Amino acid sequence: MGRGVKLTLSAPGAGPHPAVVGWGLVKRIVTAAFLGLVGAAHAQGGPLPQLRAPAGFKVGLYASGFGQPRFMALSPSGDLFVSDPQAGTVVVASDRDRDGVADGKAVFASGLNRPHGLAFHGGFLYVANTDGVVRFPYRSGDRKASGPAQKLLSLPEGGHWTRTVVFGPDGKMYVSTGSSCNVCEEGDSRRAAVWVYDADGKNGKPYATGLRNAVGLEWFGAALYATNNGRDQLGDDLPPEGFYRLRAGGFYGWPYCYGTRAGQPQVWDRDFGKKNAAACASATPAFALTTAHSAPLGMAFYTGKTFPASYRGRLFVGLHGSWNRSEKSSYKVVTIDPKTGRVSDFLTGFLSGQNVLGRPVDLQVMPDGSLLLTDDGEGRIWRIQFVGR
Repeated sequence: MGRGVKLTLSAPGAGPHPAVVGWGLVKRIVTAAFLGLVGAAHAQGGPLPQLRAPAGFKVGLYASGFGQPRFMALSPSGDLFVSDPQAGTVVVASDRDRDGVADGKAVFASGLNRPHGLAFHGGFLYVANTDGVVRFPYRSGDRKASGPAQKLLSLPEGGHWTRTVVFGPDGKMYVSTGSSCNVCEEGDSRRAAVWVYDADGKNGKPYATGLRNAVGLEWFGAALYATNNGRDQLGDDLPPEGFYRLRAGGFYGWPYCYGTRAGQPQVWDRDFGKKNAAACASATPAFALTTAHSAPLGMAFYTGKTFPASYRGRLFVGLHGSWNRSEKSSYKVVTIDPKTGRVSDFLTGFLSGQNVLGRPVDLQVMPDGSLLLTDDGEGRIWRIQFVGR
């Protein structure tokens, strides 16, 4: 391990806390003088990766045994809800004894069609399935749905399958739907766009367009932010993946153009040339960019109080990692300064050489100031906390 590295072994259920059903693995937490490391033990889903975080951070395993943990949401009572599209379920993975490890997993709802985005609003849990948005009545502390899902609206299936739902400060529901293709002119205006609806799913209209696959949506203050997955088949390095501040009526380039420099005018896509030059001229550029094919998915602004002050208000983003570059890249968590657009590595180690040991997806700030991260490559949720330098 080297000098200055302290290795601590602990397992869920050790000490005064009861064992967590379904774990059957050992959690390794390594704290180093300059790097936070986790890993090298074998666990459900494969070996634990050697995760590296900045000095003073500790990374531990919060929960495992999921099929495909994707997006998370905190209930009004502080319980963690997680979508599992592979299983067609929404799962509750709470830590009510506050030991930093989930007490277990309870299925809140099953039989769903690839559920992805989750949101609590007005006494309901909203779930964005691949074919539409449904909601369940929710009372504080519920760990199982009290009745069947109420379908609010239908969405086109196929192509990019994820659907994300968030609520704005205006009480409206915002839903993103990806494109049906790599690059094309869509016939359905709900595709490659974010639409806004009333909370009951009525009165829908386009809010932002030209977003090939805006998997991540997050309100921060009065602004709606989005991640976007750019097109493929332009080689290893084009186009960069973009991060956007959305506005009502905004157009963000796809399929006609894409950005190569943050905040700069976009360039025409070779498949369309100058076909829609006017639209490209008015396209809103990304405020930040990262490596092509990084696949930015979920995100969270850090609003807790336990990380160093320099992280507060920073955007944390899960980069799922490339699938079609000649050499794999990303598979990490980055931070973005929303003022400058600077992108910095925060959590790495999911890629060892060309071996994939996990795929970051979504992030959730917890009431205790820690940060949770879903990994749908290995069916895990990680917990990141600051313990001091």
